Amino acid sequence: MKTTTMTALLAAALCAAPGALAQTLTGGSIKVGVLTDLSGVYSELSGQGSVKAAQMAVDDFMKANKAYAGKISVVGVDHQNKADVAGNKAAEMIDRQGVDVLLDLPTSSAALSASAVAKGKKIPVMVVTGGTTALTNESCNKYTFHYAYDNYMLANGTGTAVTKRGGSSWYIIYPNYAFGQDLNRQMTAAIQENGGKLAAPSDATPFPNTDFSSYLLKAQSVRPKIFGTMQAGNDLVNVVKQYNEFGLKKQGIGLGIGLLFETDVAALGQDAFAGAIATVPWFWNYDARSRQWSAKFEAAFGKKPTWAQAGVYSATMTYLQAVARAKSDDGDAVVRALEGYSFDDMFARHATIRPQDHRVLLDVHTVMVKAKADAKETGDLFTRLQTIPAAKAFMPLSESKCKM
Repeated sequence: MKTTTMTALLAAALCAAPGALAQTLTGGSIKVGVLTDLSGVYSELSGQGSVKAAQMAVDDFMKANKAYAGKISVVGVDHQNKADVAGNKAAEMIDRQGVDVLLDLPTSSAALSASAVAKGKKIPVMVVTGGTTALTNESCNKYTFHYAYDNYMLANGTGTAVTKRGGSSWYIIYPNYAFGQDLNRQMTAAIQENGGKLAAPSDATPFPNTDFSSYLLKAQSVRPKIFGTMQAGNDLVNVVKQYNEFGLKKQGIGLGIGLLFETDVAALGQDAFAGAIATVPWFWNYDARSRQWSAKFEAAFGKKPTWAQAGVYSATMTYLQAVARAKSDDGDAVVRALEGYSFDDMFARHATIRPQDHRVLLDVHTVMVKAKADAKETGDLFTRLQTIPAAKAFMPLSESKCKM
């Protein structure tokens, strides 16, 4: 009789388990929101590929965690690279669509706007593609986490490497919004700290922009060792195309790139970028783990992933694993589960989420773009010059202004 009773109780508990899980989730489900650029200059490097990456992470998580099967969905929304639109869309996604987390957020002004909205609603934000250091510095908040990269990391890697390799004088152009303004400051500081100088004051350019001829003519006039472009996406493609058309490389003026994505190189071909140095958090053929995941992404999406899209997969999985540890999708509970968490996955190596400012620390790589003739296979874009350990890649806490 006792055995029969115990068996019945166990069966009842097992049957109740899915319902018990549902009670820990708002509305009995989790909705992952990818707030991104679906139509503009950053749509190729993030966009629908980021939405697909998030969906892949959700599918993989549910497969490994059966109790969540059918309870997690993904919604992708276009913020048009506009801060006001991003703020409005973030509020709409949270209030009307019931989104539990926001991810991706290319364009720093959009990321800052959405972050401020989400803070008021206690919704976690995982910024992957926005670069401004303000997100974990003067504009940090309890619910925002900065994944993949930031402008300090880019400047620390590229500005240092290029200057030490003989790029002793620079002329820099940057897009005139939060990301570009911040990256220009960070890059200038890194150049000067390593003994370099500016051959002329940096110039802000309209965003978005197609004609960079006046800045290239100025570069020919001041003749720096390095022409530094802090643009990204289609703007960077236009800069590099015109850099080659104006013959700056042949005139001995090298190219320093603040932010580089695989799609930028593919748009013009490797030879247009060959020899340029940049810093990235990941690339698809870095090692066996990267290759394995990239093959899966390419089979699902039809293209190799950018590091932003790989970062969205990683950030989505990290968020979902935090929900599982917290046994809840409550914003405060998830934040506690994320703070101080250490992990190592297909994207983020030797990673730790710094609790004081929510900067995700991970190994990053300074790379040089290969000439097409040096590529060993399709999409073989980079020669790795160095790996910068996670502890040294990002702004130290001693320089942080973050107060949560």
